[in-house]
Amino acid sequence: MKKVILFVAVFWMGIANAQTLKVSVNGMVCAFCVQGIERNVGGLPGVKKIKVDLDSHLVTIESKDGEKVDAETVKKAIADSGFNVTKIEEK
Repeated sequence: MKKVILFVAVFWMGIANAQTLKVSVNGMVCAFCVQGIERNVGGLPGVKKIKVDLDSHLVTIESKDGEKVDAETVKKAIADSGFNVTKIEEK
């Protein structure tokens, strides 16, 4: 029973410490756009996972546990990829 409680506590702490950014992006039209954003944003410090949805023009970024991803840095990386950020939500 102690192992189960410990597992749940550690699991919950990992969830509580993760950060998710949802970034709305204009200008993405093809798979090359997706690859450019994945390469430039995925390599930023603290990024654990990135998902680029071409249909909804949404980039979802999940941070590594206990780390934060700077929204302004993400915005600059996307702009450097040739796209325009219209909105950033942090969850």
